[in-house]
Amino acid sequence: MLLWIALAVAVVALVALAVLVHGVVGGMGRLRRELEAGQRDLGPVLEQVQATVAAAERTKAQREARANER
Repeated sequence: MLLWIALAVAVVALVALAVLVHGVVGGMGRLRRELEAGQRDLGPVLEQVQATVAAAERTKAQREARANER
């Protein structure tokens, strides 16, 4: 009788562990997909920001060069 109870507890524990692992692995997959989608959506915005920063740095350097000529 005790053997059957121990076996039942072990089976319930394994099922609970399997459910937890399934949830964690599924969550990691959803997170990876969300990050990839965010990267696809924000990639063009990041490129525009980098281009704007580069243009601002060029403009600043040109203004400093003109100021030094005077």
